[in-house]
Amino acid sequence: MSWFRLVVLLVLTGTGAFAQASDRGSDRALAVDLARAAPQANPRVIALATRALKCVSRHRTVRTLSVIDYSLPSTTPRLWVFDLPHRTVLFHVLVAHGRNTGGQYARHFSNREGSLMSSLGTFVTDGTYVGHNGYSLRLKGLDGRFNDQAEKRAIVIHGASYVSRQFAEAQGRLGRSWGCPAVRKSVAKPLIDAIRKQSVVFAYYPDKDWLQDAPTLADCPDASTGASSALAP
Repeated sequence: MSWFRLVVLLVLTGTGAFAQASDRGSDRALAVDLARAAPQANPRVIALATRALKCVSRHRTVRTLSVIDYSLPSTTPRLWVFDLPHRTVLFHVLVAHGRNTGGQYARHFSNREGSLMSSLGTFVTDGTYVGHNGYSLRLKGLDGRFNDQAEKRAIVIHGASYVSRQFAEAQGRLGRSWGCPAVRKSVAKPLIDAIRKQSVVFAYYPDKDWLQDAPTLADCPDASTGASSALAP
């Protein structure tokens, strides 16, 4: 076993991400492979994302996993898109956060309409459309009070002119959205096309309430219950 693989396995052991012993090996292998494919990413964040992925995968097929690490500064590429069958990185790009979430760093998150803040948690992609921000991808939140208003709030992935190296160099941060994870205009269409079907988006920040109570990280409710109907395809 390589030193890298050993280190990542040791990190994953402390996450509590894999409750079922029979599944532990395959889940760890996926997290290790994704961490290897994205060495700039935090292995603990990847472990949490694969934990949420396991929950969603109980009820629907998932082929891509997008991970946003909002603990990183906005001027750092903090969105990774993984091809799960091949365990490779399709995109590693800049992504904006909400206007009231923070400046260079994200600090505050909300599920409330009109907050102009980003939301945390696990989402599934829910169809494309063309609106005032151009080609956009709807997101459906699966983590209850943390992000279940995403559709009502029109929290979508879209391209924006304020997401660019030039803007960051001039302002010391990226521009900010009304809560949407906006990306560069030039990358928006290929990225959206890659994840518009059978896809999970995982937005992370070390928020204690969310880490403790998010359904996709805590008890992973069965899709047959009313509270977890969003998990069903």
